[in-house]
Amino acid sequence: MLCAANIAYDIEVDGEPLCLLNDVYFEVPKGHFMAIVGPSGCGKTTLLKTIAGMNAETEGAFFWNGRDLSEEDFEPYEVGFVPQFSIAYDQLTVDENIESSAKLRCRFNSPEDLDQRIEQILIETGLTEIADRDVKILSGGQKRRLALAMELTSQPSLLLCDEVTSGLDPRSEEDIVKLLHQISRQNGRIVISVTHSLAQLELYDSILVLHQGYVAYHGSPRGMSHYFGVESLEDVYPKLQERTGEQWNRSWGKRREAYYAKLEVDRQEKILQGEFVIDGEDEDEKLVVDVEIEPDDKEPVSNEEIEERDDDVAEDPRTPSVLSQFWTLFARRWRIFFRDKTQWSLQLIMILLFPILVAMFSDKGSGQIISLSATESALSIKNDIETQQLNMKTGSAVSGIIMFQVILLGLMGSNNAAREIAGERAIVEKEKYAGMKVSSYMLCKWMFLGTLVLVQSIWMYLFVNFFWDRGGGLTHLSFLILANAAMTSVCLAISALAKTADQASLLSIYLVGFQLPLSGAVLALPTFAEWVIRPFISAYWAWSGSIYSLKSDVLGSVKNVLDTNLTEINQCYVVLGIHILVGMLVAFGASRASKWDA
Repeated sequence: MLCAANIAYDIEVDGEPLCLLNDVYFEVPKGHFMAIVGPSGCGKTTLLKTIAGMNAETEGAFFWNGRDLSEEDFEPYEVGFVPQFSIAYDQLTVDENIESSAKLRCRFNSPEDLDQRIEQILIETGLTEIADRDVKILSGGQKRRLALAMELTSQPSLLLCDEVTSGLDPRSEEDIVKLLHQISRQNGRIVISVTHSLAQLELYDSILVLHQGYVAYHGSPRGMSHYFGVESLEDVYPKLQERTGEQWNRSWGKRREAYYAKLEVDRQEKILQGEFVIDGEDEDEKLVVDVEIEPDDKEPVSNEEIEERDDDVAEDPRTPSVLSQFWTLFARRWRIFFRDKTQWSLQLIMILLFPILVAMFSDKGSGQIISLSATESALSIKNDIETQQLNMKTGSAVSGIIMFQVILLGLMGSNNAAREIAGERAIVEKEKYAGMKVSSYMLCKWMFLGTLVLVQSIWMYLFVNFFWDRGGGLTHLSFLILANAAMTSVCLAISALAKTADQASLLSIYLVGFQLPLSGAVLALPTFAEWVIRPFISAYWAWSGSIYSLKSDVLGSVKNVLDTNLTEINQCYVVLGIHILVGMLVAFGASRASKWDA
Protein backbone atom coordinates (compact mmCIF):
# COMPACT_ATOMS: atom_id res chain seq x y z
CA MET A 1 0.00 0.00 0.00
CA LEU A 2 1.04 3.57 -0.69
CA CYS A 3 -0.19 6.20 1.76
CA ALA A 4 0.24 9.96 1.57
CA ALA A 5 -0.22 11.39 5.05
CA ASN A 6 -0.99 15.13 4.94
CA ILE A 7 1.68 16.05 2.43
CA ALA A 8 2.72 19.67 1.91
CA TYR A 9 5.35 20.93 -0.50
CA ASP A 10 6.60 24.54 -0.57
CA ILE A 11 9.10 26.38 -2.74
CA GLU A 12 10.53 29.88 -2.53
CA VAL A 13 9.71 32.48 -5.16
CA ASP A 14 11.43 35.86 -4.78
CA GLY A 15 12.18 35.04 -1.17
CA GLU A 16 8.54 34.24 -0.36
CA PRO A 17 7.19 30.70 0.29
CA LEU A 18 4.79 29.35 -2.32
CA CYS A 19 2.71 26.30 -1.38
CA LEU A 20 2.32 23.87 -4.31
CA LEU A 21 0.79 21.00 -2.31
CA ASN A 22 -1.22 21.28 0.89
CA ASP A 23 -2.68 18.65 3.24
CA VAL A 24 -2.65 15.92 0.56
CA TYR A 25 -3.98 12.65 1.93
CA PHE A 26 -4.77 9.45 0.03
CA GLU A 27 -4.30 5.69 0.25
CA VAL A 28 -3.71 3.34 -2.66
CA PRO A 29 -3.83 -0.45 -2.15
CA LYS A 30 -1.99 -3.09 -4.16
CA GLY A 31 -3.27 -3.87 -7.65
CA HIS A 32 -4.74 -0.38 -8.04
CA PHE A 33 -4.86 1.91 -11.09
CA MET A 34 -5.22 5.58 -10.10
CA ALA A 35 -5.38 8.74 -12.17
CA ILE A 36 -4.32 12.17 -10.91
CA VAL A 37 -6.28 14.88 -12.74
CA GLY A 38 -6.92 18.58 -12.34
CA PRO A 39 -6.57 21.94 -14.10
CA SER A 40 -3.15 23.10 -15.32
CA GLY A 41 -0.94 24.24 -12.45
CA CYS A 42 -2.89 22.37 -9.78
CA GLY A 43 0.16 20.33 -8.69
CA LYS A 44 -0.30 17.01 -10.54
CA THR A 45 3.30 16.53 -11.68
CA THR A 46 4.60 18.05 -8.45
CA LEU A 47 2.68 15.42 -6.47
CA LEU A 48 3.95 12.61 -8.69
CA LYS A 49 7.57 13.75 -8.29
CA THR A 50 7.05 14.09 -4.54
CA ILE A 51 5.79 10.50 -4.41
CA ALA A 52 8.84 9.44 -6.42
CA GLY A 53 11.18 11.23 -4.02
CA MET A 54 12.39 13.80 -6.54
CA ASN A 55 10.84 16.53 -4.40
CA ALA A 56 11.30 16.48 -0.62
CA GLU A 57 7.96 17.07 1.08
CA THR A 58 7.86 20.08 3.43
CA GLU A 59 5.39 18.44 5.81
CA GLY A 60 3.77 15.02 6.18
CA ALA A 61 5.14 11.67 5.05
CA PHE A 62 4.66 8.90 2.51
CA PHE A 63 4.37 5.31 3.66
CA TRP A 64 5.13 2.37 1.40
CA ASN A 65 4.09 -1.04 2.72
CA GLY A 66 4.36 0.39 6.23
CA ARG A 67 7.77 1.96 5.58
CA ASP A 68 8.27 5.68 6.20
CA LEU A 69 9.81 6.89 2.93
CA SER A 70 11.24 9.98 4.62
CA GLU A 71 13.51 7.63 6.58
CA GLU A 72 13.94 4.73 4.16
CA ASP A 73 13.61 5.56 0.47
CA PHE A 74 12.34 3.30 -2.31
CA GLU A 75 14.72 0.65 -3.55
CA PRO A 76 15.41 1.32 -7.25
CA TYR A 77 13.70 -1.91 -8.30
CA GLU A 78 10.53 -1.11 -6.34
CA VAL A 79 9.47 1.92 -8.35
CA GLY A 80 9.35 2.88 -12.01
CA PHE A 81 8.95 6.45 -13.25
CA VAL A 82 7.85 7.29 -16.80
CA PRO A 83 8.41 11.01 -17.54
CA GLN A 84 6.82 13.06 -20.32
CA PHE A 85 10.02 13.22 -22.35
CA SER A 86 11.61 10.36 -24.25
CA ILE A 87 14.04 8.28 -22.19
CA ALA A 88 15.40 6.21 -25.08
CA TYR A 89 18.35 6.73 -27.43
CA ASP A 90 17.21 7.48 -30.98
CA GLN A 91 20.25 5.70 -32.47
CA LEU A 92 19.35 2.36 -30.87
CA THR A 93 16.56 -0.05 -31.68
CA VAL A 94 13.59 -0.80 -29.43
CA ASP A 95 15.14 -4.12 -28.42
CA GLU A 96 18.55 -2.54 -27.70
CA ASN A 97 17.04 0.16 -25.48
CA ILE A 98 15.08 -2.40 -23.48
CA GLU A 99 18.13 -4.66 -23.18
CA SER A 100 20.28 -1.75 -21.97
CA SER A 101 17.64 -0.77 -19.42
CA ALA A 102 17.35 -4.33 -18.14
CA LYS A 103 21.12 -4.81 -17.78
CA LEU A 104 21.51 -1.52 -15.90
CA ARG A 105 18.70 -2.32 -13.44
CA CYS A 106 18.75 -6.07 -12.87
CA ARG A 107 21.03 -9.01 -12.35
CA PHE A 108 20.42 -12.01 -14.61
CA ASN A 109 21.71 -15.51 -14.07
CA SER A 110 22.29 -16.09 -17.79
CA PRO A 111 21.84 -14.46 -21.21
CA GLU A 112 18.83 -16.74 -21.67
CA ASP A 113 17.14 -15.22 -18.61
CA LEU A 114 17.76 -11.74 -20.03
CA ASP A 115 16.34 -12.70 -23.43
CA GLN A 116 13.29 -14.24 -21.77
CA ARG A 117 12.63 -11.07 -19.77
CA ILE A 118 12.95 -8.88 -22.86
CA GLU A 119 10.68 -11.13 -24.91
CA GLN A 120 8.06 -11.13 -22.17
CA ILE A 121 8.10 -7.32 -21.94
CA LEU A 122 7.90 -6.91 -25.72
CA ILE A 123 4.79 -9.08 -25.73
CA GLU A 124 3.19 -7.28 -22.77
CA THR A 125 3.68 -3.85 -24.32
CA GLY A 126 2.84 -4.85 -27.89
CA LEU A 127 6.29 -4.00 -29.26
CA THR A 128 7.32 -7.41 -30.62
CA GLU A 129 6.72 -6.53 -34.28
CA ILE A 130 8.80 -3.34 -34.11
CA ALA A 131 11.59 -4.63 -31.83
CA ASP A 132 14.23 -4.11 -34.56
CA ARG A 133 13.19 -0.55 -35.47
CA ASP A 134 15.28 2.47 -34.55
CA VAL A 135 13.64 4.68 -31.95
CA LYS A 136 14.00 7.76 -34.15
CA ILE A 137 11.36 6.45 -36.59
CA LEU A 138 8.77 5.44 -33.98
CA SER A 139 5.44 7.20 -33.57
CA GLY A 140 4.54 9.04 -30.37
CA GLY A 141 2.41 6.16 -29.11
CA GLN A 142 5.15 3.62 -29.82
CA LYS A 143 7.68 5.72 -27.91
CA ARG A 144 5.35 5.82 -24.89
CA ARG A 145 5.05 2.03 -25.04
CA LEU A 146 8.83 1.77 -25.18
CA ALA A 147 9.16 4.03 -22.14
CA LEU A 148 6.79 1.74 -20.24
CA ALA A 149 8.65 -1.34 -21.45
CA MET A 150 11.96 0.02 -20.17
CA GLU A 151 10.43 0.61 -16.72
CA LEU A 152 8.97 -2.89 -16.58
CA THR A 153 12.39 -4.53 -16.90
CA SER A 154 12.83 -4.35 -13.12
CA GLN A 155 9.23 -5.49 -12.48
CA PRO A 156 8.46 -2.52 -10.19
CA SER A 157 5.70 -2.73 -7.58
CA LEU A 158 4.86 0.95 -8.10
CA LEU A 159 4.71 2.55 -11.55
CA LEU A 160 4.44 6.35 -11.78
CA CYS A 161 3.51 7.88 -15.16
CA ASP A 162 3.65 11.59 -15.92
CA GLU A 163 1.41 12.69 -18.81
CA VAL A 164 2.23 9.60 -20.89
CA THR A 165 -0.83 10.21 -23.09
CA SER A 166 -0.05 13.89 -23.71
CA GLY A 167 0.03 14.82 -27.40
CA LEU A 168 -1.35 11.50 -28.61
CA ASP A 169 -4.34 11.02 -30.90
CA PRO A 170 -7.52 9.62 -29.24
CA ARG A 171 -6.89 6.05 -30.45
CA SER A 172 -3.29 6.01 -29.21
CA GLU A 173 -4.36 7.57 -25.91
CA GLU A 174 -6.96 4.85 -25.39
CA ASP A 175 -4.40 2.14 -26.22
CA ILE A 176 -1.90 3.51 -23.67
CA VAL A 177 -4.52 3.78 -20.91
CA LYS A 178 -5.66 0.21 -21.60
CA LEU A 179 -2.04 -0.93 -21.46
CA LEU A 180 -1.55 0.80 -18.10
CA HIS A 181 -4.76 -0.81 -16.84
CA GLN A 182 -3.43 -4.21 -17.91
CA ILE A 183 -0.07 -3.56 -16.24
CA SER A 184 -1.79 -2.67 -12.96
CA ARG A 185 -3.38 -6.13 -12.93
CA GLN A 186 -0.01 -7.89 -12.74
CA ASN A 187 1.54 -8.99 -9.45
CA GLY A 188 -0.37 -6.53 -7.29
CA ARG A 189 1.30 -3.57 -8.98
CA ILE A 190 0.15 -0.01 -8.24
CA VAL A 191 0.00 2.26 -11.29
CA ILE A 192 -0.48 6.02 -10.80
CA SER A 193 -0.89 8.14 -13.92
CA VAL A 194 -0.98 11.93 -14.16
CA THR A 195 -3.20 13.00 -17.03
CA HIS A 196 -4.77 16.22 -18.25
CA SER A 197 -7.37 14.28 -20.21
CA LEU A 198 -10.75 13.28 -18.78
CA ALA A 199 -11.25 10.59 -21.43
CA GLN A 200 -10.96 6.88 -20.60
CA LEU A 201 -11.45 7.58 -16.87
CA GLU A 202 -13.76 4.57 -16.58
CA LEU A 203 -10.68 2.32 -16.90
CA TYR A 204 -9.21 3.63 -13.64
CA ASP A 205 -9.97 2.17 -10.24
CA SER A 206 -9.93 5.63 -8.68
CA ILE A 207 -9.51 9.27 -9.63
CA LEU A 208 -7.62 11.78 -7.48
CA VAL A 209 -8.70 15.33 -8.34
CA LEU A 210 -6.36 18.17 -7.38
CA HIS A 211 -7.28 21.84 -7.23
CA GLN A 212 -4.83 24.56 -6.20
CA GLY A 213 -2.62 21.93 -4.54
CA TYR A 214 -5.44 20.42 -2.46
CA VAL A 215 -7.25 17.09 -2.85
CA ALA A 216 -10.79 17.84 -3.99
CA TYR A 217 -11.84 14.22 -4.56
CA HIS A 218 -10.49 10.68 -4.51
CA GLY A 219 -12.91 7.97 -5.44
CA SER A 220 -14.30 5.83 -8.21
CA PRO A 221 -14.96 7.26 -11.70
CA ARG A 222 -18.67 6.51 -11.24
CA GLY A 223 -18.82 8.46 -7.99
CA MET A 224 -17.03 11.47 -9.45
CA SER A 225 -20.01 12.85 -11.38
CA HIS A 226 -22.25 12.38 -8.35
CA TYR A 227 -19.80 14.06 -5.99
CA PHE A 228 -19.35 17.16 -8.16
CA GLY A 229 -23.01 17.24 -9.25
CA VAL A 230 -22.27 17.26 -12.99
CA GLU A 231 -23.70 15.21 -15.84
CA SER A 232 -20.42 14.86 -17.71
CA LEU A 233 -16.88 14.53 -16.39
CA GLU A 234 -15.88 17.27 -18.82
CA ASP A 235 -17.82 19.66 -16.57
CA VAL A 236 -15.69 18.89 -13.51
CA TYR A 237 -12.98 21.48 -14.26
CA PRO A 238 -15.42 24.41 -14.57
CA LYS A 239 -17.12 23.18 -11.40
CA LEU A 240 -13.82 23.32 -9.49
CA GLN A 241 -13.57 27.05 -10.14
CA GLU A 242 -16.65 27.68 -8.00
CA ARG A 243 -14.65 27.12 -4.80
CA THR A 244 -11.11 27.46 -3.59
CA GLY A 245 -8.92 24.42 -3.25
CA GLU A 246 -9.07 24.65 0.54
CA GLN A 247 -12.89 24.72 0.50
CA TRP A 248 -13.05 21.66 -1.74
CA ASN A 249 -10.56 19.90 0.54
CA ARG A 250 -12.68 20.57 3.65
CA SER A 251 -15.77 19.28 1.86
CA TRP A 252 -13.92 16.17 0.74
CA GLY A 253 -12.64 15.50 4.25
CA LYS A 254 -16.22 15.13 5.48
CA ARG A 255 -17.15 12.61 2.78
CA ARG A 256 -13.85 10.73 2.30
CA GLU A 257 -14.74 7.85 4.63
CA ALA A 258 -17.89 6.91 2.73
CA TYR A 259 -16.22 7.06 -0.68
CA TYR A 260 -13.25 5.02 0.52
CA ALA A 261 -15.66 2.39 1.85
CA LYS A 262 -17.19 2.13 -1.62
CA LEU A 263 -13.72 1.84 -3.17
CA GLU A 264 -12.96 -1.07 -0.85
CA VAL A 265 -16.19 -2.81 -1.83
CA ASP A 266 -15.34 -2.39 -5.55
CA ARG A 267 -11.83 -3.69 -4.93
CA GLN A 268 -12.97 -6.84 -3.15
CA GLU A 269 -15.44 -7.54 -5.94
CA LYS A 270 -12.69 -7.28 -8.54
CA ILE A 271 -10.52 -9.69 -6.57
CA LEU A 272 -13.39 -12.19 -6.35
CA GLN A 273 -13.99 -11.87 -10.09
CA GLY A 274 -10.34 -12.71 -10.70
CA GLU A 275 -9.63 -9.37 -12.40
CA PHE A 276 -6.28 -9.16 -10.61
CA VAL A 277 -4.29 -11.06 -8.00
CA ILE A 278 -2.49 -9.48 -5.07
CA ASP A 279 -0.26 -10.75 -2.31
CA GLY A 280 -1.81 -12.01 0.93
CA GLU A 281 -4.27 -9.53 2.40
CA ASP A 282 -3.83 -7.97 5.79
CA GLU A 283 -5.48 -5.13 7.60
CA ASP A 284 -2.85 -2.62 6.40
CA GLU A 285 -3.87 -3.19 2.77
CA LYS A 286 -7.44 -1.97 3.23
CA LEU A 287 -8.66 1.55 2.57
CA VAL A 288 -9.47 3.67 5.66
CA VAL A 289 -12.67 1.77 6.56
CA ASP A 290 -12.75 -1.98 7.23
CA VAL A 291 -15.69 -3.17 5.13
CA GLU A 292 -16.82 -6.77 5.50
CA ILE A 293 -17.72 -8.29 2.14
CA GLU A 294 -19.76 -11.51 2.10
CA PRO A 295 -21.25 -12.06 -1.35
CA ASP A 296 -23.95 -14.69 -1.58
CA ASP A 297 -22.71 -16.50 -4.66
CA LYS A 298 -18.94 -16.52 -4.17
CA GLU A 299 -16.55 -17.61 -1.49
CA PRO A 300 -13.87 -15.14 -0.35
CA VAL A 301 -10.43 -15.66 -1.83
CA SER A 302 -8.18 -17.33 0.74
CA ASN A 303 -4.55 -16.43 1.37
CA GLU A 304 -3.54 -19.95 0.31
CA GLU A 305 -5.22 -19.50 -3.08
CA ILE A 306 -3.54 -16.15 -3.59
CA GLU A 307 -0.11 -17.54 -2.68
CA GLU A 308 -0.63 -20.47 -5.05
CA ARG A 309 -1.41 -18.08 -7.92
CA ASP A 310 1.68 -16.01 -7.10
CA ASP A 311 4.16 -18.90 -6.99
CA ASP A 312 5.51 -17.94 -10.41
CA VAL A 313 6.16 -14.29 -9.50
CA ALA A 314 9.89 -13.53 -9.78
CA GLU A 315 11.84 -12.40 -6.77
CA ASP A 316 12.77 -8.75 -6.42
CA PRO A 317 15.67 -8.04 -8.76
CA ARG A 318 18.84 -6.51 -7.40
CA THR A 319 20.92 -3.75 -8.95
CA PRO A 320 23.99 -4.92 -10.91
CA SER A 321 27.53 -4.14 -9.78
CA VAL A 322 29.45 -1.01 -10.74
CA LEU A 323 31.59 -3.01 -13.17
CA SER A 324 28.59 -4.67 -14.79
CA GLN A 325 26.85 -1.34 -15.28
CA PHE A 326 30.07 0.16 -16.65
CA TRP A 327 30.41 -2.49 -19.38
CA THR A 328 26.76 -2.03 -20.34
CA LEU A 329 27.18 1.75 -20.59
CA PHE A 330 30.56 1.52 -22.34
CA ALA A 331 29.32 -0.89 -25.01
CA ARG A 332 26.20 1.23 -25.52
CA ARG A 333 28.23 4.44 -25.86
CA TRP A 334 30.37 3.02 -28.66
CA ARG A 335 27.31 1.61 -30.40
CA ILE A 336 25.68 5.05 -30.30
CA PHE A 337 28.92 6.66 -31.52
CA PHE A 338 29.15 4.49 -34.62
CA ARG A 339 25.41 4.82 -35.34
CA ASP A 340 25.62 8.64 -35.17
CA LYS A 341 26.98 9.57 -38.60
CA THR A 342 27.31 13.24 -37.70
CA GLN A 343 29.43 12.51 -34.65
CA TRP A 344 31.87 10.01 -36.14
CA SER A 345 32.13 11.95 -39.40
CA LEU A 346 33.14 15.09 -37.49
CA GLN A 347 35.67 13.08 -35.47
CA LEU A 348 37.13 11.61 -38.65
CA ILE A 349 37.37 15.01 -40.32
CA MET A 350 39.18 16.52 -37.33
CA ILE A 351 41.56 13.58 -36.93
CA LEU A 352 42.51 13.75 -40.62
CA LEU A 353 42.35 17.49 -41.27
CA PHE A 354 43.94 19.02 -38.18
CA PRO A 355 47.32 17.23 -38.53
CA ILE A 356 47.38 18.21 -42.20
CA LEU A 357 46.88 21.85 -41.23
CA VAL A 358 49.86 21.64 -38.88
CA ALA A 359 52.02 19.80 -41.44
CA MET A 360 51.33 22.53 -44.01
CA PHE A 361 53.44 24.92 -41.89
CA SER A 362 56.10 22.38 -40.95
CA ASP A 363 58.61 23.56 -43.57
CA LYS A 364 58.77 26.96 -41.86
CA GLY A 365 60.05 25.31 -38.70
CA SER A 366 62.44 22.92 -40.43
CA GLY A 367 65.26 25.35 -41.03
CA GLN A 368 68.73 24.45 -39.80
CA ILE A 369 69.78 25.99 -36.50
CA ILE A 370 73.30 27.41 -37.01
CA SER A 371 75.71 28.20 -34.17
CA LEU A 372 77.00 31.79 -34.11
CA SER A 373 80.65 32.51 -34.92
CA ALA A 374 83.05 33.67 -32.22
CA THR A 375 85.18 35.82 -34.62
CA GLU A 376 84.93 39.59 -34.74
CA SER A 377 85.55 40.30 -38.43
CA ALA A 378 83.06 42.50 -40.23
CA LEU A 379 82.11 39.62 -42.50
CA SER A 380 81.60 37.30 -39.54
CA ILE A 381 79.48 39.89 -37.75
CA LYS A 382 77.33 40.24 -40.84
CA ASN A 383 77.01 36.46 -41.14
CA ASP A 384 76.22 36.18 -37.44
CA ILE A 385 73.41 38.70 -37.78
CA GLU A 386 71.95 36.80 -40.73
CA THR A 387 72.34 33.50 -38.86
CA GLN A 388 70.66 34.98 -35.79
CA GLN A 389 67.75 36.24 -37.89
CA LEU A 390 67.41 32.82 -39.53
CA ASN A 391 67.52 31.07 -36.16
CA MET A 392 64.93 33.44 -34.73
CA LYS A 393 62.66 32.85 -37.72
CA THR A 394 62.97 29.09 -37.29
CA GLY A 395 62.53 29.31 -33.52
CA SER A 396 59.40 31.41 -33.91
CA ALA A 397 57.97 28.91 -36.41
CA VAL A 398 58.75 25.98 -34.10
CA SER A 399 57.00 27.70 -31.20
CA GLY A 400 53.99 28.52 -33.35
CA ILE A 401 53.69 24.99 -34.75
CA ILE A 402 53.73 23.46 -31.28
CA MET A 403 51.12 25.93 -30.06
CA PHE A 404 49.05 25.18 -33.18
CA GLN A 405 49.09 21.50 -32.27
CA VAL A 406 48.09 22.25 -28.69
CA ILE A 407 45.20 24.56 -29.66
CA LEU A 408 43.83 22.13 -32.27
CA LEU A 409 43.95 19.29 -29.75
CA GLY A 410 42.18 21.58 -27.27
CA LEU A 411 39.47 22.13 -29.88
CA MET A 412 39.19 18.36 -30.30
CA GLY A 413 38.88 17.98 -26.54
CA SER A 414 36.11 20.57 -26.45
CA ASN A 415 34.25 18.76 -29.22
CA ASN A 416 34.75 15.44 -27.41
CA ALA A 417 33.16 16.42 -24.12
CA ALA A 418 31.08 19.61 -24.37
CA ARG A 419 27.77 17.84 -25.05
CA GLU A 420 28.66 14.46 -23.55
CA ILE A 421 26.60 14.80 -20.35
CA ALA A 422 24.41 17.85 -21.01
CA GLY A 423 23.21 16.32 -24.29
CA GLU A 424 21.69 13.31 -22.54
CA ARG A 425 20.65 14.93 -19.26
CA ALA A 426 17.08 13.61 -19.22
CA ILE A 427 18.17 10.03 -19.87
CA VAL A 428 20.96 10.22 -17.30
CA GLU A 429 18.63 11.47 -14.57
CA LYS A 430 16.12 8.75 -15.38
CA GLU A 431 18.74 6.01 -15.29
CA LYS A 432 20.19 7.32 -12.03
CA TYR A 433 16.71 7.15 -10.53
CA ALA A 434 16.38 3.57 -11.76
CA GLY A 435 19.56 2.50 -9.98
CA MET A 436 22.44 3.39 -12.28
CA LYS A 437 25.46 4.29 -10.17
CA VAL A 438 27.16 7.60 -10.97
CA SER A 439 30.56 5.93 -10.61
CA SER A 440 29.63 3.49 -13.41
CA TYR A 441 28.42 6.33 -15.61
CA MET A 442 31.49 8.52 -15.10
CA LEU A 443 33.88 5.59 -15.55
CA CYS A 444 32.21 4.97 -18.91
CA LYS A 445 32.65 8.63 -19.89
CA TRP A 446 36.31 8.73 -18.85
CA MET A 447 37.13 5.51 -20.71
CA PHE A 448 35.25 6.54 -23.85
CA LEU A 449 36.72 10.04 -23.94
CA GLY A 450 40.15 8.72 -22.96
CA THR A 451 40.13 6.50 -26.03
CA LEU A 452 39.30 9.47 -28.26
CA VAL A 453 42.05 11.53 -26.61
CA LEU A 454 44.69 8.86 -27.22
CA VAL A 455 43.69 8.28 -30.85
CA GLN A 456 43.57 12.00 -31.66
CA SER A 457 46.82 12.91 -29.89
CA ILE A 458 48.93 9.97 -31.07
CA TRP A 459 47.80 10.46 -34.66
CA MET A 460 48.57 14.20 -34.46
CA TYR A 461 52.07 13.40 -33.19
CA LEU A 462 52.85 10.63 -35.71
CA PHE A 463 51.49 12.46 -38.74
CA VAL A 464 53.19 15.78 -38.03
CA ASN A 465 56.48 14.14 -37.03
CA PHE A 466 56.56 12.30 -40.34
CA PHE A 467 56.99 15.68 -42.05
CA TRP A 468 58.58 17.63 -39.21
CA ASP A 469 60.90 16.30 -36.52
CA ARG A 470 62.44 18.78 -34.15
CA GLY A 471 63.05 16.34 -31.32
CA GLY A 472 60.89 16.05 -28.25
CA GLY A 473 60.02 12.40 -28.81
CA LEU A 474 57.75 10.76 -26.27
CA THR A 475 57.91 13.81 -23.98
CA HIS A 476 56.32 15.95 -26.68
CA LEU A 477 53.73 13.21 -27.29
CA SER A 478 52.91 13.08 -23.58
CA PHE A 479 52.21 16.82 -23.52
CA LEU A 480 49.99 16.58 -26.59
CA ILE A 481 48.00 13.86 -24.83
CA LEU A 482 47.83 15.93 -21.63
CA ALA A 483 46.75 19.05 -23.54
CA ASN A 484 43.85 17.15 -25.11
CA ALA A 485 43.00 15.31 -21.88
CA ALA A 486 43.00 18.52 -19.80
CA MET A 487 40.65 20.31 -22.17
CA THR A 488 38.43 17.21 -22.47
CA SER A 489 38.23 16.87 -18.68
CA VAL A 490 37.42 20.54 -18.07
CA CYS A 491 34.79 20.58 -20.83
CA LEU A 492 33.25 17.42 -19.39
CA ALA A 493 32.92 19.28 -16.09
CA ILE A 494 31.27 22.18 -17.94
CA SER A 495 28.91 19.69 -19.59
CA ALA A 496 27.98 18.24 -16.20
CA LEU A 497 27.34 21.71 -14.75
CA ALA A 498 25.52 23.27 -17.70
CA LYS A 499 21.74 23.35 -17.97
CA THR A 500 21.64 22.62 -21.70
CA ALA A 501 23.89 21.09 -24.34
CA ASP A 502 23.98 24.37 -26.28
CA GLN A 503 25.09 26.26 -23.19
CA ALA A 504 27.86 23.71 -22.56
CA SER A 505 29.06 23.93 -26.17
CA LEU A 506 29.16 27.72 -26.10
CA LEU A 507 31.11 27.86 -22.83
CA SER A 508 33.56 25.23 -24.06
CA ILE A 509 34.22 27.09 -27.32
CA TYR A 510 34.87 30.29 -25.36
CA LEU A 511 37.32 28.36 -23.18
CA VAL A 512 39.26 27.16 -26.22
CA GLY A 513 39.15 30.60 -27.81
CA PHE A 514 40.87 32.22 -24.84
CA GLN A 515 43.67 29.65 -24.69
CA LEU A 516 45.90 31.27 -27.31
CA PRO A 517 45.77 34.96 -26.28
CA LEU A 518 45.99 34.16 -22.55
CA SER A 519 48.79 31.61 -22.85
CA GLY A 520 51.41 34.30 -23.45
CA ALA A 521 52.88 32.34 -26.35
CA VAL A 522 52.05 35.03 -28.89
CA LEU A 523 52.03 38.16 -26.74
CA ALA A 524 53.42 38.22 -23.22
CA LEU A 525 50.88 38.76 -20.47
CA PRO A 526 51.21 41.75 -18.13
CA THR A 527 53.33 40.78 -15.14
CA PHE A 528 50.56 41.41 -12.60
CA ALA A 529 48.18 39.10 -14.52
CA GLU A 530 50.61 36.38 -15.49
CA TRP A 531 50.50 34.32 -12.29
CA VAL A 532 46.76 34.87 -11.82
CA ILE A 533 45.66 33.81 -15.29
CA ARG A 534 48.33 31.32 -16.33
CA PRO A 535 47.42 28.46 -13.92
CA PHE A 536 44.04 28.14 -15.67
CA ILE A 537 45.37 28.05 -19.24
CA SER A 538 46.18 24.44 -20.11
CA ALA A 539 47.58 25.42 -23.52
CA TYR A 540 50.45 27.30 -21.87
CA TRP A 541 51.58 24.31 -19.81
CA ALA A 542 51.39 21.87 -22.70
CA TRP A 543 53.21 24.31 -24.99
CA SER A 544 55.88 25.15 -22.40
CA GLY A 545 56.54 21.49 -21.59
CA SER A 546 56.74 20.62 -25.28
CA ILE A 547 59.23 23.44 -25.90
CA TYR A 548 61.52 22.08 -23.18
CA SER A 549 61.41 18.65 -24.82
CA LEU A 550 63.08 19.96 -27.99
CA LYS A 551 66.71 19.43 -28.91
CA SER A 552 69.03 21.83 -27.13
CA ASP A 553 69.91 23.91 -30.19
CA VAL A 554 66.24 24.26 -31.19
CA LEU A 555 65.28 25.05 -27.59
CA GLY A 556 67.85 27.86 -27.46
CA SER A 557 66.57 29.30 -30.73
CA VAL A 558 62.97 29.24 -29.48
CA LYS A 559 63.87 30.89 -26.19
CA ASN A 560 65.52 33.75 -28.03
CA VAL A 561 62.27 34.77 -29.69
CA LEU A 562 59.94 34.47 -26.70
CA ASP A 563 58.75 37.41 -24.65
CA THR A 564 57.35 35.13 -21.96
CA ASN A 565 58.99 32.84 -19.44
CA LEU A 566 58.84 29.08 -19.83
CA THR A 567 58.13 26.64 -17.04
CA GLU A 568 60.14 23.48 -16.39
CA ILE A 569 58.74 20.13 -17.56
CA ASN A 570 57.93 18.66 -14.16
CA GLN A 571 55.82 21.62 -13.13
CA CYS A 572 53.96 21.44 -16.46
CA TYR A 573 53.14 17.80 -15.78
CA VAL A 574 51.83 18.65 -12.32
CA VAL A 575 49.60 21.55 -13.44
CA LEU A 576 48.11 19.63 -16.38
CA GLY A 577 47.51 16.69 -14.07
CA ILE A 578 45.66 19.01 -11.70
CA HIS A 579 43.51 20.29 -14.59
CA ILE A 580 42.54 16.73 -15.47
CA LEU A 581 41.88 15.71 -11.87
CA VAL A 582 39.83 18.82 -11.03
CA GLY A 583 37.77 18.38 -14.20
CA MET A 584 37.06 14.75 -13.32
CA LEU A 585 36.09 15.57 -9.74
CA VAL A 586 33.80 18.44 -10.75
CA ALA A 587 32.14 16.31 -13.43
CA PHE A 588 31.61 13.50 -10.94
CA GLY A 589 30.21 15.82 -8.27
CA ALA A 590 27.92 17.64 -10.69
CA SER A 591 26.65 14.35 -12.11
CA ARG A 592 25.67 13.18 -8.64
CA ALA A 593 23.35 16.16 -8.17
CA SER A 594 19.78 15.76 -9.38
CA LYS A 595 18.98 17.95 -12.40
CA TRP A 596 15.54 16.80 -13.52
CA ASP A 597 14.49 20.33 -14.45
CA ALA A 598 17.86 21.43 -15.89
